[in-house]
Amino acid sequence: MKKLFKKVNAWLHLWLGLVSGILVFVISITGCFIVFEQELKDLLNPELRIAPQEEHLLLPPSRLYETAAAAFPGREIYSVWYHGLNRAAHISLAADSTLYVNPYTGALLAVKPHHDFFSFMEEGHTSLWMGRKIGHAVVSWSTFIFFLLLLSGIVLWFPKKWNKAGVNNSFKVKWKAKWKRLNYDLHNVLGFYALLVAFVMAATGMIMGLSWFSKSVYWLTGGKTMERREAAHVAPYPQHAIRLRVDEAWNKVRHEIAMYNKHDIIASFPDEEDEPIYLCTDMKMGIWRDLYMDPNNLELLPSSNKRITDLPFAGQLRKANYGLHVGAIGGFATKLLYFLGSLICASLPVTGFYIWWHRGKKSGRKVTS
Repeated sequence: MKKLFKKVNAWLHLWLGLVSGILVFVISITGCFIVFEQELKDLLNPELRIAPQEEHLLLPPSRLYETAAAAFPGREIYSVWYHGLNRAAHISLAADSTLYVNPYTGALLAVKPHHDFFSFMEEGHTSLWMGRKIGHAVVSWSTFIFFLLLLSGIVLWFPKKWNKAGVNNSFKVKWKAKWKRLNYDLHNVLGFYALLVAFVMAATGMIMGLSWFSKSVYWLTGGKTMERREAAHVAPYPQHAIRLRVDEAWNKVRHEIAMYNKHDIIASFPDEEDEPIYLCTDMKMGIWRDLYMDPNNLELLPSSNKRITDLPFAGQLRKANYGLHVGAIGGFATKLLYFLGSLICASLPVTGFYIWWHRGKKSGRKVTS
């Protein structure tokens, strides 16, 4: 029975790897670029960093709206994104470009194409450039297959004997060995060291992509009924006065509601008279809080997220899922760990294919040290 299990496990590992190899490679290699997206953007766009000033000098959303309206007359303006006191704010609007403005003066600093290198990488990572409907499903199930590969891989990696030779074969890369042996170690040993990060990335990816998996994890971590966000409607509020109301909502969030990074806020402009004002705050380590305000009285609507500290453990884990997926949850150190983990994950289909392609060649003996 034990031998049969090992044979079936090895067979599954081989064929699941061959079927999903290219997809896993693309998902992993694009993930490497996404991990350090913000840091690379800051490095490549120094003009978007500005000298910090007193917080009361920040211009409200309506003033930055005017800059966008002057630059792109007639275009619908969706929202203003504030990025703290030392970065330019950016404006989301119905155009192929994104506007960056000085949040203290309203001056237009730059117009950047909406679709850049990082958005291209993100599309590849989330949909393989196949469109959201089909591509998202393909990525989600490819991630599930990769999760199974990790489980079968740990069985194949497990040392037959916990003696010196067995430990060396499982934990050490023989850098001076011939290429065939080195390639085997790069697959087997590096795959083990990346295992924990790979499990976290795969599991959090499935939570975002597979509803049945997400509900299962929520239930296993103590959650009962997952909250459903109902569409929020309010008593009509005159559109001609909505921008000033958004300013008041933005100020209220900064001074009364925000817990973390109170100057990092997204403020939206409602399209309809019965639409609430959407704001996003408490953006920290890949976590954020969605708020919906009634423009008539600036009260938070029931569809607003609770503070993360007020959520049960299952809710906190679910809220932190994105931060866990991209490595933002622990700052630069975990981002670096995730970058290396993603790089190793991208290498596994390559080294695994080489092992399969060259199986049984030459002496046909098992790879030994």
